[in-house]
Amino acid sequence: MPEVTLYNSKGKEVGKTNLSDAVFGAEVKPHLFHEVVRWQLAKRRAGTATVKGRSDVAGSRQKPFRQKGTGRARRGSARKSPLLRGGGVVHGPQQKDWGYTVPKKVRKAALIGALSHRTAESKVFVVDNLEMKEYRTKNVLEIINGFGVNGALLIDGPNEQLSRSSRNLPKSSFLQVDGLNVYDVLRHEAVIISAAAVEEAEKRLGQ
Repeated sequence: MPEVTLYNSKGKEVGKTNLSDAVFGAEVKPHLFHEVVRWQLAKRRAGTATVKGRSDVAGSRQKPFRQKGTGRARRGSARKSPLLRGGGVVHGPQQKDWGYTVPKKVRKAALIGALSHRTAESKVFVVDNLEMKEYRTKNVLEIINGFGVNGALLIDGPNEQLSRSSRNLPKSSFLQVDGLNVYDVLRHEAVIISAAAVEEAEKRLGQ
């Protein structure tokens, strides 16, 4: 069972706390990171790129000139042909859903592996309380800088002050504990998590 230092919001040691082996000390399987992060990013794709095909182009369907006798290539419509400027696009992109499914057990194992990986690197900092009395980005920066990192993923329960105060930090972000995911854990330099959020994560992932 990993034993880590318990800090206050100023980055000062206030004690020790034990983390669950099932969540923060499990076997790390890097291939699951690739699988789940790829799935997460695919789900985020809007899939809205689209062009008009021949049948979608507005315009007259009248034949522009007679079939024979002009010496020109035959045309069935005035504007719709892909060969003409303003005509339809051949085999162009259409709206689609890029998402696919990944088994729940794989997603859970990848998240546990990501948390365990950060714990093994000593990049998980447990804080007794992350409550803030006011909306100030400067206060969030003081918390992050207190741990000697340039950016971090801040994890707590519902915390409006912390959430809004960290929105414009380029290398840091806030997540509620029920929104924990592999991509955000891995893309941040460190994880700063409240003691209450640790208990909630262990309860949800340790089952």
